[in-house]
Amino acid sequence: MDPTTHDVNPLVSDDAEDRRDLALVEAGRGGDAAALEALVARHQRFLYNVAARMLYGRPEAEDATQEILVKALTNLGRFEGRSPFRIWLYRIAKNHLLNLNRTRREEFIRFEAVAAGLAGAEDGALPDPGQVPADVQLLIEEAKLGCTAAMLLCLDREQRLVYVLGEILGASDAVAAEVLEIARDAFRQKLSRARRDLHGFMNEKCGLVNPENPCRCARKTRAFIRIGWVDPGNLKFAGARVRQVGEVAARSAPALPGYHGLCAELQRAHPFHEPGAVAERLRQVMSTTRFRETFGV
Repeated sequence: MDPTTHDVNPLVSDDAEDRRDLALVEAGRGGDAAALEALVARHQRFLYNVAARMLYGRPEAEDATQEILVKALTNLGRFEGRSPFRIWLYRIAKNHLLNLNRTRREEFIRFEAVAAGLAGAEDGALPDPGQVPADVQLLIEEAKLGCTAAMLLCLDREQRLVYVLGEILGASDAVAAEVLEIARDAFRQKLSRARRDLHGFMNEKCGLVNPENPCRCARKTRAFIRIGWVDPGNLKFAGARVRQVGEVAARSAPALPGYHGLCAELQRAHPFHEPGAVAERLRQVMSTTRFRETFGV
């Protein structure tokens, strides 16, 4: 699974890419292990970035991505080609992510809890650069990204998936509705409600969105470190060299006006993650006797 493989955005309709997927599916069903690996390489990044925004933490997202891809590969025989492979794959992802057992930590992420956490994190000076193992500006960025990620997790799972597909990754209403198996009007209504809930909260609490709010990332960073929201030795979001989601995601609609646009851009400014250990773990699955017997590879 070549890490240099270009990103294929499954949320953009592309007949040529759909034909490429179909050719790889047919070759994989015929026992071509390289075709199966290529199919995984084409889609794992976007799948992982959906999972990373649906779940709490990278290990959970890696597990979910692997499980989705294993489900897809072991059920390739059921793919009938009635819709593009990318739509079929993302329907598997949708069902998997919406039906996962909730973790204890996710259960307690609510708008009220985030609001209470922000209120309890006292303002303070920046950390002493000589006392922390990371650049202070990276710690501020970590505070910002971690806080806005927590706000996203306050949406219920269906709202969150709708928002991730439609707002963060830029799926058109036609593609997102097909993935979610709902009408386009229903998708637009669900996306509007998700925006209302998330953006409304951000507008009330976040100083980046509304300058009248007193909350500032730099002032909260020391407190976030103290309460464990930021770990200077293990940054989950900030990094010196990362792509933002907005750099690789589709832009299928005009920019939102006012604070709605600011909120959306803050969410799209999160890192576009590499899927970490997923590729190697999938290789291990694909090397098992049971998998080889299934595909004759």
